[in-house]
Formats: sequence, C-alpha cells, structure tokens
Amino acid sequence: MTAVSPVKPSLLRVETNPRLLGFKSTDELEPIDSPIGQDRALGAIRFGSSIDQPGYNLFAIGPQGTGRHSAILSYLRAKAADEPAPYDWVYVHNFAIAHKPQAMRLPAGIAVRFKDAMKVLVDDLRVAVPALFQSDEYREKRGAVDAEFEDLQDQAFEGLRKKAEAQNVAILRTPMGFGLVPTSDGQVIKPEVFNALPEQQRAAIEKRISELQDDLQAVLERLPLLQKEHRDRIRKLNADLAGALVDTSINTVVGKFEGISEIQQRLTEVRKDIVERAEIFLERPDGESSSPFPETFSSQGPDPRFNRYLVNVMVANDGDGDRRGAPLVTEDHPTLAHVVGRIEHVSQFGALVTDFTMIRPGALHRANGGYLVLDARKVLSEMFCWEALKRALRSETVTIVSAAEQLSLVNTVSLEPEPIPLKLKVVLIGERVLYYLLNSLDPDFADLFKVEVDFDEELTRTEENSRLYANLIATIARKHKLRPLNSAAVARVIDEAVRFAEDADRLSLRVGWLADLLREADFWAQHAKRKTITGRDVERAIAEQIHRSDRMRERSHEAVTRNIVLIETDGEAVGQINGLSVVGLNNFSFGRPTRITARTRMGSGKVVDIERETKLGGPLHSKGVLILSAFLSANFALDMPMSLWASVVFEQSYGGVEGDSASSAELYALLSALADVPIQQSLAVTGSVNQYGQVQAIGGVNEKIEGFFDICNTRGLTGKQGVLIPASNITHLMLRPDVVAASRKRKFNIYPVETISQGIETLTGVPAGKRGRTGEFPKGTVFDRVEARLREYAMTRKQFGDSKTESTAQGEDR
Repeated sequence: MTAVSPVKPSLLRVETNPRLLGFKSTDELEPIDSPIGQDRALGAIRFGSSIDQPGYNLFAIGPQGTGRHSAILSYLRAKAADEPAPYDWVYVHNFAIAHKPQAMRLPAGIAVRFKDAMKVLVDDLRVAVPALFQSDEYREKRGAVDAEFEDLQDQAFEGLRKKAEAQNVAILRTPMGFGLVPTSDGQVIKPEVFNALPEQQRAAIEKRISELQDDLQAVLERLPLLQKEHRDRIRKLNADLAGALVDTSINTVVGKFEGISEIQQRLTEVRKDIVERAEIFLERPDGESSSPFPETFSSQGPDPRFNRYLVNVMVANDGDGDRRGAPLVTEDHPTLAHVVGRIEHVSQFGALVTDFTMIRPGALHRANGGYLVLDARKVLSEMFCWEALKRALRSETVTIVSAAEQLSLVNTVSLEPEPIPLKLKVVLIGERVLYYLLNSLDPDFADLFKVEVDFDEELTRTEENSRLYANLIATIARKHKLRPLNSAAVARVIDEAVRFAEDADRLSLRVGWLADLLREADFWAQHAKRKTITGRDVERAIAEQIHRSDRMRERSHEAVTRNIVLIETDGEAVGQINGLSVVGLNNFSFGRPTRITARTRMGSGKVVDIERETKLGGPLHSKGVLILSAFLSANFALDMPMSLWASVVFEQSYGGVEGDSASSAELYALLSALADVPIQQSLAVTGSVNQYGQVQAIGGVNEKIEGFFDICNTRGLTGKQGVLIPASNITHLMLRPDVVAASRKRKFNIYPVETISQGIETLTGVPAGKRGRTGEFPKGTVFDRVEARLREYAMTRKQFGDSKTESTAQGEDR
C-alpha cells in the first residue's frame, strides 16, 4: 500500500512577507505610467496604431477589469498629442444640385473661422444691400428703366388706340382682360342700340372689330416679352449695383483665407449666386411684420433663405490652439446616427423640412484622422451599426444614412450629403468570445481588424513582480485619492490577488477588482480614523465583501448541519462518497459538499448516469461518466464481456450538474460498490479522471476545500477529516488562514493524489492492488475484489444465457 502524505501546511497558503517589499508606505513608491504584465497587449497597440496600411484596425480582448480601456486610452492619448491635427471638414450648399450638399476639406483650425466669416458676410449684406437699393441713385436708375418700359407699353397701345378710334372702336380694360367695343360720336354703343342697327352696318362694324382684335392680340403677345426684357434690365441693374458691394464684402473674406484654394473657389460661387439672387435681400420672410424702424436698422434674425451661403462645420481641429494633435474619440452609445452622423428635420406647416445646416457629425467624422475607441458588444447590439462601421472602413468614406432608409421606410427625396474621405484607426474592445465568434462567422472581420490586442488577466508571482504589483497598488491609491497603504496592507492585498487568480504562482491583473478592494479598505480605515490603510482594514474589507454576498452559502451550510441535506463527516459506507462542487453567484463563489452514491448488479455493461437520464447533467458531466465505463472495461475482467449494470447519482441535487470535477469521486463510489469496501465518510473528494486512471486538475479547489472544512468545523474536527485533491492542484492552493491552522494542528488534512489507485487506498485503507506476473491482482486488494465481482457478473450472465437457450431448444423439440 502506497501512503499519500498530506500537503505541508506551508504549501496551503504562500503568503507575502511585508519585509521583502522594501518599503513602509506606498507614499515611498513611484507611480507607474503603463499597465504591468501587459507587454504583449502594449506591443500590439504600438504596432496597430503605427502601421499605415488599410485593415490594420485593433480589437482588444480580455476579461473585464483588466484595464483594457484605460491602457488603450492612455497610450493613444499620448500618441495622438504628438501627431499633427488632421483636416477640418465642412458641408456647404450645392448651388447646382440643392439636395446634394458638398463636402469641403480645409486646413486644421480654419473651419470655424470660415463659418464665422461667412455668417458675418451674410449679416452685413442683409443690411447693406437693402440700404443700397433704397438710395436715390438706385431709385433714379430703376425709375428710368420702369419709365422706359411704361413708354414702350404705352406706345404699343397708343398706336392701336388711335387706329381703333379712327374706325369708331374703343379699347376697354375689363376684369377678364382687354376688349373692343363699337362707338358713335365718342360714346360706346349699347348692346340694344347695336342690335337695332341694320344687319349690313352691324356686319361692317364686326369686321372692323375682328381686324382690330388681331392687332390687339399681337400687342398682348408682345407684352410678356417686354415684361421679360424689363425684368432682365432690372436684374442686370441690381446685379451691376450689388456686384460692387458684394465684391467689396467678399474681398474682405478672401483676404482672410489667402492660399486656401477651396475657400477661394467657394467664394467665387457664392458671389455669383448672390449677384444673381440679389432680390432675396429685399424680400421679407413669410409672415414677418413690418418694423417701425427703417429696414436697414431692423433686427437681423435667422432667415432660412440665406442658409445657402452659410457653412456647416462637421469637424473642427484647432491646429494652433489648445486642441493640438490628432483626435481621440470614444462613443459610449454607438447607435447608427451617433457613429455615421444624422440629418435632422424641423416641422414647418405640418411637413418635415431640412437643409445642409442640419447635418450632424458622427463619431467617425469626429475621429477622422485620429482614433476611435468603441465597445464591441454595444456596437453589435445596435441596429445597422456594425454593418455601417464595416462599410465605412471598407470604402474609406463616411456616408450618412438613417435607419429608416435602411429599412426602406422613407421614399421621399431627402438630402444626400457627399461622402467624406475617411482615414482613422478603430479600436474595438470586447470579450474573447466575441472576437472568436466574429472571426469565424463574419467574413469581413479578419480583413478589417487585423491586429489582436490580447490583455492577460494574470502575472507570474515573483519577488520582482510582487514589488511591481505594489507600485500598481500605490498608483491606484493615488489616482483615486485614497489613503496610503502600509507594507502589511499591500502584502494582504497581494495575497488576495493570488487567491483571486486561483493560482499560488500568479497575481490577478483585474485592475477593476483591485481598485474596488482598495476603495473599500480606505473606507474602513476612515471608519477606524486611521491615516494609513493597514492589513486589518484590508481584512475587514474582504470580510465585509463576503458577508454581503454569502447568504446562500450560509443557507446551504445550515441545511447540512441540520441534516436536511445528508452529508456524513464520520464513519464509513459502501458505494457512498462526499463529492465537492462550486456554486458561483455573481462575483462570489463557495464550495458545497454533495453525497454521491453508486449501485451495481449484473447487466449488459452499462453505467447509468441518472443526472443525464433526467436531463439534469451537462455534456461535460456526461463525458466524465462515460470515462468511468471506459476505465472499468480497460482494467478489469479483460477476458470476459463487461456484464455490469451500475447507476451513479448526485443525491439531493435538484438543479443542473455540469463539469467533470466529480468524475474521480464517482469512480471511487463505483469501485467501492463493486468491491464491497467501505469509504471513509470523513473525507471528501474532488478531481477529474482520464481513461488511464490519472487524476486531473480542476477549478475552484480553494472554495471546495473550505466548503467541506466549514461543515466539519461546525460538527467538530476529529483529525480524520480532510479532502482529496489532484496533486496538480497544489500550486493553486491559497486557503483561508483558519484552514491552514487546522491543517498545521493535524485536525484537517489535504491529500494530493495522482492516480485512482492512490485515492481508493486513502479512502478505504485497503491496498488498491497491481497486477503481478501472473496477470492477477493480489488477493484481498480493492482491484482484486472489483475484478472478482465483474467475473461473477459475467459468469452469472453466461449461465443465465445458456439456461435460456436450453429451455428454448427443449420447447422446440416438444
């Protein structure tokens, strides 16, 4: 029999020595400016943000709380500050196609100045142009043109009038237009008098009127031409008069933006349109009441008619002021409109109207030329946002579209802003599962996000890294304006980080969790009126965290101690063992013992997993049970068919069972039932097993041990109690101090096992047995009894089959 010695108490909890940290208070430590233990991720950030090639956007993966956001933003903020400010972008009215606003690229820092200059230009013209057209010079020239038109009109009618008078016909203006009527001695002949005239005389008069009617029609047809000529003359007069004024105003703007060809071209187009449409400066807006003051001094409020000359700033980068460098943009609510921009509308007379001044930028516009940081899960959860982002990155342009357009809910003509060229780095931050799902399911993903930024959640525990971790603690404390920590407090925090990592050789890099612990320790230090956070404050913070969350643990523990849930911690039983599981609730988990039982009899070689049969077992648990069957078939009664029927069940389990960490315990129970050898109930077991009988590491080993310890401690420690764990889990041990103290007193022991043979010997006190040269197990060993029982089942099954065959043959003879 190979005895398994308990794990040494010194290995159950490897604590940090405060003296080895080399300081008394975190005030002595220098803050760190980059996350520790993230060399891989930082290298990926440097590479992805620096390579100037399409598709090299970044996807940062890792658990929440590892400092992904802060590390990325900190690096990119410093990098962006040293880069040149990108171009400004504005939208202006398209004089040729009004519903397709034009995008203008301007040097950094120019957009706002250009917008203000155009606003001043329009406001000045709205005052100066009306004043100009009220001048005596303009009125004189306008009067001359009007008089000339009236003379031409009068001349046309005067010639016709004289001709008509000579033929005793008059021209009358009626509400329906012009008419011709006969006269006599200068007086219009009344209808009844005309009808009384001889027919021959009436015919002559009607003939004259008909001939004059043709002349009148010719004059009337000429009037629109005269009116058009009049309008053209007036327009030319207005343009000539306004041109000089507009040139003076626009030249002022031109001088402010010399050397910027885009603005010079725009001002040329604006001058042409203003001169051609000078009349709008003389018209009052609809519904505007007359001012009691002269118009040149009236209020210059907003007027949508003049929006065509304004500038809508989409992106403004201050190349010379306080906001130097490339933009770094984060969008916490990445809807389609917030990412690609939107077009707003206002209600007018029951209809929704818009123009280019209501185009609003999205995150892609604001980040153009710099960096955009988004949460991957939020982007994927918003309708159309993911596809819009991919479309922008593929085309390298930003096109503003609405969700209504995507769904084909709007068929009316709306604005179609010119797409803006796009050049930026997009950084998505998400969990690993999102990254791998997108990589496998989205064919565009790998081409657009070629840089994987993998944040590690653990750091190797060494003396050097422990001191570096102390610097991290000091940095967090200063950032959040907490009290300094003494060395004992830092050591206790490091120990808790080891436990949180579930590995004695690792330190957790969950910066979010660490910051929460420090804030709560600071609170308890304040409560105790201490100026420094001590180890007692950290211990209090940890205890309070557990107390706030352990109601379910207490109820589970109480159910066992009251014998509602049947768990034995003393004595022995055949086919019965204490398994261990972990219950996770939010950020708190605890261990819970569960009775596992096994029953056997002759059968067809099937091990029944009752959890699976009732659909309470998950696939991993079912896999573990199938491994048990494979272990039995490969190790016992090799020359005979497996003739076993066995059932394994988690007693008093009313929920789902998943995982294979209880497979070794299930195998021990089966071996006990087959060998009819009792198992010590003072021991509990955790660990998975493979087909070769090797016990494999599992998770949650600390919680499982402590869960069984709490039950035993409540009932009274006898020195016989303990837990069997996989030997490979020793490196994961970071048990509570009270468990370590009990182990040091030999009141509670932790047994590391490597094989099923070691485990069954420890549980039963009977040697497991090993095949000798004859191929048989030593007599009286556990494995010998198991094989004997399986042979017995096989022989009984054979005899049962032979007797059934003989009875069938005798029946056929009769």
